[in-house]
Amino acid sequence: MDSTFLDERIQATQAAIIAYESVIDAILADPTKSYRLNTGQTDQQVTQYDLSQLTSALDSLYNRLATLEARRDPSG
Repeated sequence: MDSTFLDERIQATQAAIIAYESVIDAILADPTKSYRLNTGQTDQQVTQYDLSQLTSALDSLYNRLATLEARRDPSG
């Protein structure tokens, strides 16, 4: 894979991580509301009932980020 492609995917994954972390923090701060999660690829309303799915997705994003970074920088 070319490094430009990997850099773009890393940036997109980092943006998604920020979006997920922001909405998780908002839900934890006020679980009675619903929140909009817009990752740039998807847009959805989420509530406290979605918290386990959100944290699972966040874990997957961190795993994807680690994989992409390892592919981009195999020595390091």
